[in-house]
Amino acid sequence: MKTIPELRQEIDRQVDLLVRAGRQRIQLMEVCGTHTVALARGGLLDLMPKPLRLVSGPGCPVCVTDQSYMDQAVWLAQNRPDVTIATYGDMLRVPGRSGSLEEARAAGAQVQVVYAAHEAVEMARQNTKRQVVFLAVGFETTTPATALAIEQARRLNVTNFSVFTAHKLVLPAMRALLSQPDIQIDGFLCPGHVSVILGYKAYEDLARDFHRPCVVAGFDEEQILAGVAEICRQLATGQPQACSVYSPVSAQGNTVAQKILADVFHPADAPWRALGVIPGSGLELNEAYADFDTRRRIEMPPCESYELPGCRCGEVICGRCLPTDCPLFAKACTPRSPVGPCMVSSEGSCAAYYKYRWRGGKAAKL
Repeated sequence: MKTIPELRQEIDRQVDLLVRAGRQRIQLMEVCGTHTVALARGGLLDLMPKPLRLVSGPGCPVCVTDQSYMDQAVWLAQNRPDVTIATYGDMLRVPGRSGSLEEARAAGAQVQVVYAAHEAVEMARQNTKRQVVFLAVGFETTTPATALAIEQARRLNVTNFSVFTAHKLVLPAMRALLSQPDIQIDGFLCPGHVSVILGYKAYEDLARDFHRPCVVAGFDEEQILAGVAEICRQLATGQPQACSVYSPVSAQGNTVAQKILADVFHPADAPWRALGVIPGSGLELNEAYADFDTRRRIEMPPCESYELPGCRCGEVICGRCLPTDCPLFAKACTPRSPVGPCMVSSEGSCAAYYKYRWRGGKAAKL
């Protein structure tokens, strides 16, 4: 691996070639929320040459979750006294029309934070008189763990456990973004954790169909800069492809995890924040596991999709704007009083920008 100064020189050299060829701006998208945080925390955005800009993508699981899902989760907590909600911590403070899960818990609802799906199964085993509903969000990184938890519940005959799934697939969202005429994406810095499961060859169709580099990178400074340098090199040579500079990612990915996922789930249309319903971008339980589907087990009122008033979170995760372009940023919306999920989640773009790039009452410029 090259050193940081060497990688910066390589990026400068490739960007200079692109500018000489007539490019006034090169805009890359980091898909993964962990990349977003690492870029801000490491000050890497300040190291990029002026024509090069990195924008956030829909890689934060909480941020892409449609508001209708959050409203139904809060409804379950508020209106079903026999239900215990088991959720990852980032979901607690996401606001909805009827408040947040944190507020529901403060009012007496049973909402428990878990760190893994199997903890929710154990919670159900120990509390057989309650229905334990696991809020299953996340991409291909966490979905196999949910699948294993469901298989465990069936094997142990834990009948009071169910999954309210909002799992998402990365590739359909990336394809949907490239189909938006108002979004400029010249290349993708692809997610490392997801790609361990998928393999880097999963991005080949995107690279071919849209002529965009798709480069998987890790999360330290050298890895990220190496990924950016490789994207810029591909753009300069006019040879976009899918590849990885992150050694844990193979071409084919983790086939065992892929099989577990396919055994329990199948692709289905799903709503995304700001992107609407994307065909085949979500996951539903296969018929053999239908008894563990919260939607089939508990009747819930329908909730409509909507955007939070004044919040531009959806535009941020589509690369249409930066967090500081939102009029609520650092005013009505802060980590202590978040308006949108991008300020709530530990992987949220607004939270990362506020924590690492908000300096002396003004935002550092890209």
